[in-house]
Amino acid sequence: MRTGVIITGGRLDLTFAGEFFSGTRTDLVISVDAGLEKTKALGLTPDAIVGDFDTVDQGVLEEYRKNPKILWDVHRPEKDETDTELAINTAIKLGCTHITILGATGGRLDHELSNLHLLKLCLDSKVEACLCDPQNRIYLLDRGKTFHKKSAYGKYISFIPLTEKVYGISLTGFKYPLNRKNISIGVEAGLCVSNEIIGDEASIAFDKGILVCVESRDQ
Repeated sequence: MRTGVIITGGRLDLTFAGEFFSGTRTDLVISVDAGLEKTKALGLTPDAIVGDFDTVDQGVLEEYRKNPKILWDVHRPEKDETDTELAINTAIKLGCTHITILGATGGRLDHELSNLHLLKLCLDSKVEACLCDPQNRIYLLDRGKTFHKKSAYGKYISFIPLTEKVYGISLTGFKYPLNRKNISIGVEAGLCVSNEIIGDEASIAFDKGILVCVESRDQ
């Protein structure tokens, strides 16, 4: 297992990020464009730097250019992929099997939605990936999962359909159980929002489809 962390150029709580790195095993750090400024503020040296560098402070950029050990993946601003997508591809090429993306939420909604959908790229590559911020851990499920209360990110766990329909959802050990329920985008999609684990563990099972799973906590 090789774990990678991508630091994007979006909003990032540095206190949260510092606590994350102090408590999480990290094999590879990839900075994305203006995320390089956050990387510097955290006192980190990235293993790779990706982007078109149209938003990063040029002084910070030049400082890191002096380090010969850093892998650079430079792109033109006129491109089809977002910088975060390029960073995910780099992480996968470098052998990451688990990817956490920081700074990917809370800013521009178009970027946030794009970052959420990029989790499908990871899912298709059989790479576990999540977006993390101080309140949320967001990832995709294409099969069942058991949740342990002691390791949950927060009090609440929500399941939202990413595919048009998700079939046969059963929830066990949750405050609001379900038995083989189908949910669709826009139709009863709120049925699986803000659930809670009532014992030591809970589980979800379903037949077909992809769910967005959000483990969250209040501020």
